[in-house]
Amino acid sequence: MADAEDIEPVVCDIGTGMVKAGFAGDDTPRAVFPSIVGRPRHSGVMAGMGQKDAYVGDEAQSKRGILTLKCPIERGIVSNWDDLEKILHHTLYNELRVAPDEQPILLAEAPLNPKANREKMTQIMFENFNAPAIHTVPVYENYRLPHVILHLDLAGRDLTTALMKMLNEGGCCFTTSADQEVVRHIKEKFAYIALAYEQESAMSESSVAEALFQPKMVEMDDAAGIHETIYNSIMKCDIDIRKELYGNIVLSGGSTLFPGIADRMSKEITALAPSSVKIKVVAPPERKFSVWIGGSILASLNTFQQ
Repeated sequence: MADAEDIEPVVCDIGTGMVKAGFAGDDTPRAVFPSIVGRPRHSGVMAGMGQKDAYVGDEAQSKRGILTLKCPIERGIVSNWDDLEKILHHTLYNELRVAPDEQPILLAEAPLNPKANREKMTQIMFENFNAPAIHTVPVYENYRLPHVILHLDLAGRDLTTALMKMLNEGGCCFTTSADQEVVRHIKEKFAYIALAYEQESAMSESSVAEALFQPKMVEMDDAAGIHETIYNSIMKCDIDIRKELYGNIVLSGGSTLFPGIADRMSKEITALAPSSVKIKVVAPPERKFSVWIGGSILASLNTFQQ
């Protein structure tokens, strides 16, 4: 076994849409691929082609025409542990090419991840991958305010499903899991956030992403918009730190990549917040990897494994 001091911990952020994995201290993840597992739709369809029972990530994506694609994570929470294990195996052995029994591993998790899920993940890492140490960390702030965490049950996949429905109503025919991946690419390439949505046409490219601010557009009538959720979270904090929080709203994650989202967020929160406070919304260019970068910094500290 290599000297532990010479081994950089592995950092993994397995999200609903994408897996980000790499080594502590790096600026960006070494491996980024879709959090999907694909299985042949029909037995024997890939006979003679080195058929496997399951394909992961980019390989599943490239064969999506003959596979059924599934994601083992729903809204940040693991829903299929067998498929998650396949993703972990692919990440460690094929993408990073490491021996997990020699690597400390940091796993980022959703802030409201159930305790049972954390225990199950720990069991898999120790028993199936023989990891020497696993650190499961909710990486979302430098310090924790767990009582103000609010959850908006709306994610990028919901927007993809809504766009799929719109396209089908317009005469297209998107029905399979492979079709859903095509629609996701359309969404990511063309959708944007309008500063003044009421001035947009009903079928503009902004109509799908608008659901982040108006969840009722995807039949979530009782849900607050993303701006209202942020406002409500800040208002749960001590009054002495609210001003600082209003001035440090940092966007992160794949669903914050829509053009125009920072300006719209600033406009909407300004309308909700007291007129005396200054609103600042920060949209870092690397925000797709913000959670992973936070984990990379944390795992590179000398105190991390102590």
